[in-house]
Amino acid sequence: MPQITHILFDCDNTLVLSEDLAFEACAEVANQVLQAHDIPDRYTGPQLITDFVGMNFRGMLKALSEKFNLTISPEDEEAYVKQEEDQVIATLSAKAQPCVNVDPELESLAKEKKYKLAVVSSSAKRRVVACLQKVGQDKFFPDEVVFSAATSLEKPTSKPDPAIYLHACEKLDTEPGMCVAVEDSASGTKSAVKAGIPTIGYVGSYHGEEMQEKMGKALLEHGAKNIMVDWTEFRNKLAEIENGARL
Repeated sequence: MPQITHILFDCDNTLVLSEDLAFEACAEVANQVLQAHDIPDRYTGPQLITDFVGMNFRGMLKALSEKFNLTISPEDEEAYVKQEEDQVIATLSAKAQPCVNVDPELESLAKEKKYKLAVVSSSAKRRVVACLQKVGQDKFFPDEVVFSAATSLEKPTSKPDPAIYLHACEKLDTEPGMCVAVEDSASGTKSAVKAGIPTIGYVGSYHGEEMQEKMGKALLEHGAKNIMVDWTEFRNKLAEIENGARL
């Protein structure tokens, strides 16, 4: 088995506590879509998280269209995506915070220079960069190692499609088996695993032990190699994968 050379991080609720904030802003636009199509249902931010965590807004629109049998024109889709992106970025730029204990680990990894680090997200790159800048993590992830399924690909997509991970590996000039991904959602875990990347499931951003345990089981079912509750566990979880790769 190859040596691990790259660590690929999801952003939302893996590096940055952004999902609660983002989905509150996102719900406003999603409800506008439903209202425009005379659908009486309405979403709150937490309800959107339950149904669509790990998806970008384009993927969410597709899922809403399928659920409510909507027809959204390409022009309207682009307008909704841009509106949602603007609202979410404004909220995150004001309020986003780093995930608990992630910054010391990033500092340590950057100092060691043993691994190359990158961000692989479903979210629009402009949103990801805004998050990283707000919490000061942009110093670890320059623009050229931030990859977005919404904006980095010729054809926009969303996790669980593995396309963005395969694209990132190509641009980083590495192979999936030489990477480890860190993901907090089912869709993100599926994306990395489908791409052939060993994945650490992170559940520290979920509220309460019961939810963390539930999500941990789900991520393992979707192919995660192990589960991390706190970033202080990262080195041990990474070592488990590296030791397995050497067997």
